[in-house]
Amino acid sequence: MKKLILNIALVLALVVSVTSCRETKEGAENAADALENAADEAGDAIEDAADATGDAIEDAADATGDAIEDGIDSVKEGAEDAKDAAGNAVDSAGNAIKEGAESVKDGAKDLATDTKDAVNKAAADGKEKASSAIDKASDKLKKN
Repeated sequence: MKKLILNIALVLALVVSVTSCRETKEGAENAADALENAADEAGDAIEDAADATGDAIEDAADATGDAIEDGIDSVKEGAEDAKDAAGNAVDSAGNAIKEGAESVKDGAKDLATDTKDAVNKAAADGKEKASSAIDKASDKLKKN
């Protein structure tokens, strides 16, 4: 825009500086041509600037759209990873509970077996001691 104004001012300065009529007429024609050329160049420059601005806006819109899509994809992937991690944690917890239950079950079986063996041994020992005591009592009675 500044160039356009400067070009117009230059053309006007050229027009004013010409003193002779013939030169004024030729200068006016030249000035008019120069003014027309300057206007054409300014118009072309404005069109080029508008095209460049439009292209830049389109590129920025495309880049923004791509960035948004990438962000959405990242969020989706993060959510899927979190979902998978939560599922794995639940599975691990479930397996740990199963293993713990199996361990308690096995421990209870072992305890029951050990208790049964201890009771049977105590009963056998008691039976043996009772039998021995009866035999001793019987021997005493026989001696008397």
